[in-house]
Amino acid sequence: MTLFAAQSIVIAMDSLEQAGKDLERLEQQLKALLEQCRKLREENLSLQNRQESLVAERASLVSKNEEARTKVEAMINRLKALEQS
Repeated sequence: MTLFAAQSIVIAMDSLEQAGKDLERLEQQLKALLEQCRKLREENLSLQNRQESLVAERASLVSKNEEARTKVEAMINRLKALEQS
């Protein structure tokens, strides 16, 4: 084997070693990305559930507010009627 052939083999082995390291690093980055996606899906679902809950709560409060307004208006009208009697 010539010196050039031996050097070529060493360079090729170094290149394969570097490619292996690059693949390992890429695999770790991919795992981290997948974990982040999982966490974001969970958070998104939680936020959607919270939003639904808040929308329902708001609707209930709007309804109660309207009911209270109607009662107050009725009381005001009764007071005005009593005042005029």
